Amino acid sequence: MKARFLNLARDKQDTLLLLASALLVLAPHAAHLPPWVSLLCGATLAWRAAITLRGKRMPPTLVLVPVAAAAMAGVLHSYHTLLGKDAGVAMLVLLVAFKMLEMHARRDLFVVIFLCLFLVLTNFFYSQSIGTALLMLASLAALLTVQLSFQLTGAVPPLRTRLLMGSRILLLAAPLAAVAFVVFPRVEGPLWGMPDDGRSARTGLSDTMSPGQMANLAQSSEIAFRVRFDGPVPSQPQLYWRGPVLASYDGQTWTRLAPERRQGRPQAVSVSVNGKALHYQVTQEASQARWLFALEVPQALPALPDRSVSLTPELEIQANAPLTERVRYDLASFVNFRLQGDTALDDPADWLLLPYGANPRALAAGQRLRAQEADPARRAAAVLRDFAGKGYVYTLQPPLLPGENSIDEFLYRTRAGFCEHYAGAFVFLMRAAGVPARVVTGYQGGELNPIDGYLTVRQSDAHAWAEVWLEGRGWVRLDPTAAVSPLRVQRGMADALPPPAPFGMDMLGRLIQPDPDSLLARVRYALGAANNGWNQWVLNYTPQRQTDLIQRLQGGLFGWRSVALLALGCLVLLGARILWRRRRADPVDTLYSALCGRLGQLGLARAPDEGPTAYAARIAASGLAPGPSAAADEFLRRYSAYRYGPPHAGAVPALLPILKDLLSRVR
Repeated sequence: MKARFLNLARDKQDTLLLLASALLVLAPHAAHLPPWVSLLCGATLAWRAAITLRGKRMPPTLVLVPVAAAAMAGVLHSYHTLLGKDAGVAMLVLLVAFKMLEMHARRDLFVVIFLCLFLVLTNFFYSQSIGTALLMLASLAALLTVQLSFQLTGAVPPLRTRLLMGSRILLLAAPLAAVAFVVFPRVEGPLWGMPDDGRSARTGLSDTMSPGQMANLAQSSEIAFRVRFDGPVPSQPQLYWRGPVLASYDGQTWTRLAPERRQGRPQAVSVSVNGKALHYQVTQEASQARWLFALEVPQALPALPDRSVSLTPELEIQANAPLTERVRYDLASFVNFRLQGDTALDDPADWLLLPYGANPRALAAGQRLRAQEADPARRAAAVLRDFAGKGYVYTLQPPLLPGENSIDEFLYRTRAGFCEHYAGAFVFLMRAAGVPARVVTGYQGGELNPIDGYLTVRQSDAHAWAEVWLEGRGWVRLDPTAAVSPLRVQRGMADALPPPAPFGMDMLGRLIQPDPDSLLARVRYALGAANNGWNQWVLNYTPQRQTDLIQRLQGGLFGWRSVALLALGCLVLLGARILWRRRRADPVDTLYSALCGRLGQLGLARAPDEGPTAYAARIAASGLAPGPSAAADEFLRRYSAYRYGPPHAGAVPALLPILKDLLSRVR
């Protein structure tokens, strides 16, 4: 294949190289474009390659125009518009492919290259990962190689040499690009994207809960947020990341307390804490939700640069606008606390309401429990004992529970569920037993990366637990899932589920827990640390971080020590450059320069455009003394043969003594 490629005419080689480079740019777009666009582009590029290899003529305009018009109609049908990001990218991809069939002049070749360079940027609309960045760098190197190939005249270097030339150009531009990235004014919003790009992002955790919802979410290994603690990481049972609090139940779905029920109530709640606060920083991924997650309970509200943050009486932290980009915020939380233990509930009915006529068996069980146990804490303990000892199963694939009596179906028939089943059923039983209770959703646990020290919380860590209000103790967290499967809270979901449980393919890497010292674990941790570093220092380089960095640089660069170090560094670089030039200088050229200088002192300076032969002829006619004239003529003759004749191994060591001797005679 390589020999066949090298035997092709140069224009065919350049065209095939352009097709390969364009394919490198177009291929990543297949992940988000309609299948027909990718197939049409692939067929077009294959058609152009066949035309090149066989030496056939290009298709006429009468063929291309209807095809292009049909493609535009297809884009309109797929996206219902010709404007916007997705439709625009689709049309640009088709334009690059169709332009391959319409290249008739040298100008058309460069048009295709420039379109591909623009198309490289559009890949960042959909992914800003390290892999995408590396692939786009490879695409740039390939396009620069193609451009060089079209511009070279005469003998063309091998493809490998041209690739190295293109890569060298890219490396030369890298320092300038890095400086521009650091100091060029930033804008609010994602590094790459449109203002409405956040609509495609989802946090995964919503403000409602129904049976099976979190079980589906738990099969996703996507990252919800990362956390870096200032000190030791708390134990797994302490890692409850609080999110939406659910109060209302309609027989199938739990929802937050209705806004009209909050009117007229005090927004502040009584919280007493013990011990020291844990200080940490959260880097939360983009979402379309407004929730900010924190350990229970936060000491103060986090600060976001472009959004205001509020706290509800249920200790939910939320921003005033959806999080359409990655955000970072600092927090301090107390894991030992008492919530609203010194005051009575403002309206206990909100936490006791149950749907009329739904789940009669569970309702009757709660009422019996209320009659049997006077202490509300003992009622809760009795339900937890039933969960732990009556054959309940923790599973990712619970049976379907249709209808308004789903809790009865779960408690008395299937006895298999995920965290939302146990939390919902527990709160229902508590309310039926006369104990104010509510469902809390969020995340529980996380995986510590020993390389960078960040705790990674994934969508698979989504969790639901319960809070009951006990007089004198306030709202007390009770996790019914821990009664059924203690390992879920102590070690995480991967250890809580039995090995034969079926998981989604995207959960495979998450749920397989290799030995932390194994090569597989080290590679996984290294990749996670690299991705986190990319997110922290590149994708999350916000205007505020840029301002802080420039201020630190200004404070450090203009001090006398910095100026002295900078001057010393410049002197070292200058000296190194001089030494490098001297080491690389040809000793024969050095002697030639010395001869020209000596003859200049004798009134025979060499003209800038004068070669050795013409210089020797002028010296011979100048009337210089016979001895110096003959020595100079011999010197210049030997230098001309060395410089412009065929190279000979070992010529320099043999020539240097002769030239030095001839130079000494020119006086």
